[in-house]
Amino acid sequence: MNRKTKQKIAFTIFRMLGLLVTGILFWILGFIIYNGIGVMSWEFLTAAPAEGMTAGGIFPAIVGTLALIAGSVIVSFPVGVMSAIYMNEYAGNGWPVRFIRVMTNNLGGIPSIVFGLFGMALFVNAMRFGDSILAGSCTLGLLVLPLIIRTTEEALKAIPDDYRTGSLALGATKLQTVRRVILPMAFPNIITGLILSIGRVSGETAPILFTVAAYFLPKLPESIFDQVMALPYHLYVIATSGTDIEASRPLAYGTALVLIVIVLLMNLLATALRRYFSRKVKTN
Repeated sequence: MNRKTKQKIAFTIFRMLGLLVTGILFWILGFIIYNGIGVMSWEFLTAAPAEGMTAGGIFPAIVGTLALIAGSVIVSFPVGVMSAIYMNEYAGNGWPVRFIRVMTNNLGGIPSIVFGLFGMALFVNAMRFGDSILAGSCTLGLLVLPLIIRTTEEALKAIPDDYRTGSLALGATKLQTVRRVILPMAFPNIITGLILSIGRVSGETAPILFTVAAYFLPKLPESIFDQVMALPYHLYVIATSGTDIEASRPLAYGTALVLIVIVLLMNLLATALRRYFSRKVKTN
């Protein structure tokens, strides 16, 4: 068997695997859409749940999910980006940085339910935030912090050192180089970490179960110290609890479909921001 034949076989296998992954994705999406589209209505999207969550809508859960996504991004994104900037631009490559990287990787491998227990002990009890949006956002922010640090660090490493040395040679300080040269060039790739963190936060159930999620709360929050309903926990409850699970199963599929659409819209927004900053870097 010659080299071209081996290459053709390898590429065929890769193509088949790619099509298989794509097919699985479309099969899952099609299954959710087929089972959940029947309950989609204006009332389902804008009304509060009623009759023990077997009727009404999911609007409070939608608002709660968006609040938790926004809160976790506010908590984790600045801290993660600044931590990565310190490790890549200031700290060098000594043992403290290597130790931090190892600990960050270990933190990223901790199960989410452990984060939930830690968030309950620290934010809910020790810091007295109670079961609230603030406690849930801080817990989810810690959950995705390693992801943001890793993606930001890789984005910074992708910038050639010539830009750093050139900026310093022109008389710029280290801070000016990072703020005006390195960070703008790396920011489009940093947004990738934001996209991945949004996708993970939006679907987590265990951390919010211990820190913020309410079983049945048909009203909107008034402050960051209020409990909220959230789509992942709401989906879990109506799919596994209640006296008539079969009757409420279409509502579960509808909730899953709404959650997927929210994640898709958030990812599209983040992707649009990444493209905007990419064009801005090219024009400058």
